[in-house]
Amino acid sequence: MTSPLIRPRTIEDLPACVEALATVHASDRYPVNWPADPGRWLTPPNLVAAWVVADGADVLGHVGLSQLDAATLEPLLAQAIGMPTGPVGSLTRLFVTPRGRGHGHATRLLDVVAMKAADLGIPLVLDVSDDDHAAIALYEHAGWQRVATTRAEWLDAAGENALLHYYVGPEAMRRPAQSE
Repeated sequence: MTSPLIRPRTIEDLPACVEALATVHASDRYPVNWPADPGRWLTPPNLVAAWVVADGADVLGHVGLSQLDAATLEPLLAQAIGMPTGPVGSLTRLFVTPRGRGHGHATRLLDVVAMKAADLGIPLVLDVSDDDHAAIALYEHAGWQRVATTRAEWLDAAGENALLHYYVGPEAMRRPAQSE
């Protein structure tokens, strides 16, 4: 048996990614609201790249890197990364199936996205629902810093506007503020 490897996601991986996402949704309710088109949800229009943890044909984990316009960031988030004027990377669609947990896959996926963002020269941010305690613990253990909290437009499992926490990656916190 080979050990799972992290590699770029291909179009052929999407059915297995959707199956893995369904397993995560059933166990953890992530995403909170099951998307009408999960393949499209895993491939948002601003996606730069995505990776999977693959064990043969099985997908055990997934993560994406999206590109955001700095002008659309929450003000406290933009301030925390030095008020960028160019693109900003956003870690998105991170999940590991129950079978894949406990092996460091989520941390390795975080590292892959951080390396790609560094290669692109863009700061890295993310948002996470207050309900996702395991993800929050992962991000904080990995050195991400919470910089803002707001209410989302979408509803959480309790039917209330979700409470979103915004984080900046460890590298973004070490960058000097950009001057004009």
